[in-house]
Amino acid sequence: MFDQFTWTHIPALFVATATTFGGLLPFFSAKRAIEGFGLPKRFAVSKEAQPIMVFCSARITTIGAIMFAFYFQDKFAEVDTVMLVLGAYVGGVDGYVCWREGARKKGVERALSGAAIAAWGWFGMTAGA
Repeated sequence: MFDQFTWTHIPALFVATATTFGGLLPFFSAKRAIEGFGLPKRFAVSKEAQPIMVFCSARITTIGAIMFAFYFQDKFAEVDTVMLVLGAYVGGVDGYVCWREGARKKGVERALSGAAIAAWGWFGMTAGA
């Protein structure tokens, strides 16, 4: 299972773990998850926003599970592809929405971390390119 493990796999495994298990938090406390995401308190206390956070988090958890599935199948190029798309699109959207809603510091943080994840995938670092 870990026969081909190298240090360059650590970022992908970190992202897979964070998305898989971090995405479970809203099932237990959507309010806390929204606050942790960095959105303003008005979203966290909104009963209408909380189920949406659960829906979205279920989808993000699926992406993390897909990354683990590819990883344990030794499909490292596929892991890099998921990292590229996840980082660029989700990181960009997260950054934009947080910025637009007044959580500017969190928006910049999310956009930059998304860019780093996307770059890791773009350069095929997990696959060893």
